[in-house]
Amino acid sequence: MRSSGRMRAQITTLIIATSLVQLANGFFGTFISLRVAIEDFGSTMAGLVLSSYFAGFTLAALRCGRIIERIGHIRSYAAFAGLVAAATAAMALMAGPLVWLVLRAIVGFGCSGLFITTESWLNAKAPPAERGRIFSIYMVGTFLALAVGQLLIGRAKIETTGPFSAIVALFAVALVMVSTTRAEPPRATAAETLAYGQLARAAPVAVVGCALSGLITGAFYALVPAWMQDAGTARTTIALFMLVAVLGGLAFQVPVGWLSDRFDRRLVLAALGLGFAGLARTLTRF
Repeated sequence: MRSSGRMRAQITTLIIATSLVQLANGFFGTFISLRVAIEDFGSTMAGLVLSSYFAGFTLAALRCGRIIERIGHIRSYAAFAGLVAAATAAMALMAGPLVWLVLRAIVGFGCSGLFITTESWLNAKAPPAERGRIFSIYMVGTFLALAVGQLLIGRAKIETTGPFSAIVALFAVALVMVSTTRAEPPRATAAETLAYGQLARAAPVAVVGCALSGLITGAFYALVPAWMQDAGTARTTIALFMLVAVLGGLAFQVPVGWLSDRFDRRLVLAALGLGFAGLARTLTRF
């Protein structure tokens, strides 16, 4: 019973800490889009700065598994959180397109490492009978934190260094929570790798769908806030718009999951894609 209590406390700590990270990350994504527009780096450099986060995120997804295997979950979490905090603080001190491009990529690398460390930790520690429930709580906490992060935009002074300091503080709190946990982390074990060619042959629709989804969502979250600000939209309205987008993603988790369990997933993907395209086309007319 005592061991079970410690395990639940550890899982709760991980979920709360990751929610704080997502709160900071949701705010950071919209904030940096607005700030890059204010800095006037030019459209090409602005796009590179904003997309460098996803480049770092992808690189970490390919590499951080080995880091976790070598130094363990707690040390990995501390390293990734410290990396994000340091890069964010440096962005407040050095404003420039090339510097921010590199630092934003480091932030993406660290955030990806944090999420992979957390999810592999939860997967190892959660009892099989409770794994689905635990991950559903984790996902709800993630989406709600992302949504709340958007609300902070309306009150933030975008032109100052204050938002950078707030982001660093949130990552630091998450780091303290996880690094001081009393429960034992899971033992690191070497995992078998799956060749990308084999994955593409086994599930081509899923691979293409994931790639397209990443392109669309990355462009949306990085560029829409800046575009709305250039169009003269109030920041409170931008925050509300991004909030609705995040909550929409949360609302669709359950119905889409229910449909994918009862119908051919390729048909579900096709229907969602057509619906998304039709809605996007409708919005362009306003």
